[in-house]
Amino acid sequence: ADKDDKNLELSGWVSIDNRSGATYPDAKLKLIAGEVHRVEERVVRPLYKGEAEMALGMARATFEEKPFFEYHLYTLQFPSTVKDNEIKQISLFPNSSVKVKKIYVYDGAREPKKVKVNLEFMNSKAEGLGMPLPKGKIRVYKVDVDKSMEFVGEDQINHTPKDEKVRVYVGDAFDIVGERTRTNFQKISDNVMEETYQLKLRNHKEEKVEVTVVEHLYPYTNWEILESNFKYEKKDASTIEFNIPLEKNQEQIVNYKVRYSS
Repeated sequence: ADKDDKNLELSGWVSIDNRSGATYPDAKLKLIAGEVHRVEERVVRPLYKGEAEMALGMARATFEEKPFFEYHLYTLQFPSTVKDNEIKQISLFPNSSVKVKKIYVYDGAREPKKVKVNLEFMNSKAEGLGMPLPKGKIRVYKVDVDKSMEFVGEDQINHTPKDEKVRVYVGDAFDIVGERTRTNFQKISDNVMEETYQLKLRNHKEEKVEVTVVEHLYPYTNWEILESNFKYEKKDASTIEFNIPLEKNQEQIVNYKVRYSS
């Protein structure tokens, strides 16, 4: 991630972990990405300390990608020897500069105090990438002022087609705090009740941020927002979101009342 968290220098690696008991000289490697159904998982014997070697692979992109059945096939463009008990890493695609957006999310019903930090980018040619991404772990780093590379978080991504969004949860914000309180509850009748909530957001950073506040309303009932001091967006049948701007060292308070009926 760059200094302002607006661009990613993205690279991908494939790890070939050979525990088969045999060495494959000048092998032709083909890798399939997708949800391939398996009836029975192969039992893999554990590696003991010092048993496996790590071979760090080529810096250039070496795989050719194409659709294959309902999956994607990545074919290494030259033979490669895979030794027994070797973990070999090979570049999947060259470094790509991708536009990214940092998103702060507060879901107070599930995490009362924490504000999650996400990085989101579109997997498209227009944004700098645009190739099917296999399922795997994505690690995020930033360069410090002394030019050292610092780890800032990681997440697991699913198989992602081109022209779809990728959202990476990297951690929780240190200087943005949330607080959620149910301030009132009233049962109007046997099938009608009302709740009032107050959500406080405090930004202790030295810069302006925007926090997406997620609220989950009771499923399988009818609901209506009676009062709200901020605009909200209905995301689905039981979820609404507020986008709350916060200046540096500012607190914002969201108040809303909801009526449920069945």
